[in-house]
Amino acid sequence: MTAMTAHAPSSPLHVLEHVFGYTAFRGEQQAVVEHVSAGGDALVLMPTGGGKSLCYQVPALLRAGTAVVVSPLIALMQDQVSALREAGVAAAYLNSSQAADESVTVERDLVAGRLDLLYVAPERLLTGRMLATLDRLHEAGRIALFAIDEAHCVSQWGHDFRPEYLQLSVLPERYPGVPRIALTATADADTREEIAQRLGLATARRFISSFDRPNIRYRMVDKDNPRNQLLAFIRDDHAGDAGIVYCLSRRKVEETAAWLEEQGIRALAYHAGMPQDVRAANQSRFLREDGLVMCATIAFGMGIDKPDVRFVAHLDLPRSIEGYYQETGRAGRDGLPSQAWMAWGAQDIVQQRRMIDESEGSEDFKRRARARLDALVGLVETTGCRRKHLLAHFGEQGEHCGNCDNCLEPPRTWDATDAARKALSGVFRTGQRFGAGHVIDVLRGELTDKVRDWEHDKVSTFGIGADVEEKTWRTLFRQLVARGLLAVDHDRHNALTLTDLARPLLRGEAEFSLRLAPEKRRTKRMRGTRMEILDGVPLTLFDRLRAWRAATARERNVPAYVIFHDATLREIALARPGSIEELAHVSGIGDRKLEAYGTAIIAEIAREV
Repeated sequence: MTAMTAHAPSSPLHVLEHVFGYTAFRGEQQAVVEHVSAGGDALVLMPTGGGKSLCYQVPALLRAGTAVVVSPLIALMQDQVSALREAGVAAAYLNSSQAADESVTVERDLVAGRLDLLYVAPERLLTGRMLATLDRLHEAGRIALFAIDEAHCVSQWGHDFRPEYLQLSVLPERYPGVPRIALTATADADTREEIAQRLGLATARRFISSFDRPNIRYRMVDKDNPRNQLLAFIRDDHAGDAGIVYCLSRRKVEETAAWLEEQGIRALAYHAGMPQDVRAANQSRFLREDGLVMCATIAFGMGIDKPDVRFVAHLDLPRSIEGYYQETGRAGRDGLPSQAWMAWGAQDIVQQRRMIDESEGSEDFKRRARARLDALVGLVETTGCRRKHLLAHFGEQGEHCGNCDNCLEPPRTWDATDAARKALSGVFRTGQRFGAGHVIDVLRGELTDKVRDWEHDKVSTFGIGADVEEKTWRTLFRQLVARGLLAVDHDRHNALTLTDLARPLLRGEAEFSLRLAPEKRRTKRMRGTRMEILDGVPLTLFDRLRAWRAATARERNVPAYVIFHDATLREIALARPGSIEELAHVSGIGDRKLEAYGTAIIAEIAREV
């Protein structure tokens, strides 16, 4: 394969169009590319699907030498290398999955200058052998740049923390003058500072794109038989689509995958407790086959480059807004309509608070974990626009999106201030030593044996809530716990206790609004994202193009999306080009792919009756 460096492309736009098949950059891409191509360091925060890879791939083809890309996952680097080779770029990777002779061949190509990009795991990069090779290349002026992908792995507060990333601070010391670009899709202000400090990028130019993913519809539902809710969601909106279902426990992952299979949904399981070969096989199937649903813990996802994941569902509450944003961001990387769906209940919050309280982390760690959980509770409890609330967390202003559940079907609310004060008073008057059931009995004036034994029929709160149904009281107590006004003492049989947050409400200085469950009557169903994607597309041609792509991918032993994204096939089906020249104008088709697949695509179109 001839390296692109031999072609001496004249500009970023030339590379973008002729190699990758796009006629224009998006958002901050061009500014990043020009800055890094000119030798500048950069810290790039760009949402998943925003085109981060092009920010270093294009400069790699413009600068002399080989670009070294640090990537944390084997699957990610393999897929990216496959995609680059399909586009005619001389790319390779070095990781533990290779046989010794394969690694030697790649190292020879690197030393001989036959590679434009080399993907390498951080632990491999930092070996004495690799550093010695890079030393020789640096002396010869043949390292184009260093790209540090998934840079949030350097943050010790994230669940993707990789200790090897901390050692990447050696790069500017050892290879001065070589531009470095660190990229991530998930980093709040504190994490950005941590990345810059730990990677020696304090003076690097920062490019912070919008966190908004307008093609993703956010939907959150109250748990009420969540498995059946999930099944209805998939069947109604995403039949035959690829998706990810996140669960908190390994057991739940396996049970959910098995249950979906029984319901006729093609599903796989993935968690860290599975044998490595099974995990790898399942991940490979998910990446290479169309229409599979992966049930997984958060062990699955980082570096998943599959662009046509049409939905991400959560059957349990994530641990933070950052985690939720990162996980849901795996949907719709191709820019086509997709959904982020979650079933949650107040018990999820109680469980996570208990996990934080019982963890062995420091008090500072627990404080941060609680703050992040509280921020997530604010998102799921909001009665306003989900997207606006989500963007605000990352310091970005947004308008009502018109494409989340709250915008499309505004929820009913109840001013529960008076009832909430009665509930808190009920907990206080009964001594903060009982669970919700007993306090509700007191509030409703129920003369149970327990009420009589403790003489709680004589307290001032006895019967003051008789006009409120027991079910409503239980919902209110769950929300008081969820929002932190009540705490659960697990060591005292789940007794409820007041927190400092309850004081303003008890003093009449705050209000309490309760989100009500939707009415049972059938509301107007949201239009499924699948309908939006296929609107106006000739289905027979689109399906035939997908079938051709699948067969071609099997022949070449690469994931289907490496050949073409769904978005490209959709555009082909809409445009129905009648010649190679017309096909060349379709977004996503570069020179190499036009030469390799143009004739076959035109033949598929010609078969249309």
